[in-house]
Amino acid sequence: MNILNFARRPSGPAASDTAALTALMQDFSIEVMPRTAAKIDDFRSILPAGTRVYLAHIDGTEFSEMLATARRLADEGFAVMPHFPARGIASRAELEARIGAYSDAGVRQALVIAGGIATPRGPFADSMQLLETGLFDRAGFTDLHVAGHPEGNRDIDPEGGEETVMAALRRKSDFQARTDARMAIATQFAFEAGPIIDWAGRTRAAGITLPVHIGIAGPAKLQTMIKFAMACGVGPSLRVLQRRAADLSKLILPFEPTELLTGLARHKAAAPDFAVERVHLFPLGGITATTDFTAALAARPLRARA
Repeated sequence: MNILNFARRPSGPAASDTAALTALMQDFSIEVMPRTAAKIDDFRSILPAGTRVYLAHIDGTEFSEMLATARRLADEGFAVMPHFPARGIASRAELEARIGAYSDAGVRQALVIAGGIATPRGPFADSMQLLETGLFDRAGFTDLHVAGHPEGNRDIDPEGGEETVMAALRRKSDFQARTDARMAIATQFAFEAGPIIDWAGRTRAAGITLPVHIGIAGPAKLQTMIKFAMACGVGPSLRVLQRRAADLSKLILPFEPTELLTGLARHKAAAPDFAVERVHLFPLGGITATTDFTAALAARPLRARA
């Protein structure tokens, strides 16, 4: 018996994976909220110039906070992509006002989502209704992204099935033919490469041609990661965290997505038509924990922080 077969694999990517991982992480995006962005003195000290920054609109956040944060990020040279939650917008006039205010602040991108509110506050119940107003196009928005869920979305299909979810994505993919905006699917995070790869394959088989920007949770304490995963409805890949939680020696260590990213990078290198085009990071353990992680992957020295 060759005992080398039982050698423990290193936690980081093998040398042969480095190029693939670097390629996958090119032009990653990151998500922030106004209250967390306020804790960063200058995003230019922690992010590459021009990084796309999604600005999450959590229900209850004043639009004035969203707009001020968007203006600040745009002034610092970042491509700002605020959330537009359909069910939280009270009227077409409010939608038009929000789009106009963001446009005046230099924003030309939007993540258009249904939003997590059970009862719509106005005439919009889903993202397609926002897209079909034509208001984004009229305001000169160049990039319109929509949400995807590799492990299902019970807001769309309470039974946890996939047919309704795929049909919704197909309508958004078809919309791409009617607009000159660049469109993509930005997904919820998951913790295992296999389910993501399988889901991406099913999107292509269903006729969905939009590129995928895959959601990845940045480094965080395991307890924090499990809490967010359960709140966001993460599916079978939650078992990765549960297995780790069972190992008391790992319970106090932060969970990092290196293994997941390496698995996706290997697949993309072997299958260039893989639907996943970019990585979108959720900084569940804090913005700087995530940006330090990306800097380490890229072996890029951080600039001095303000």
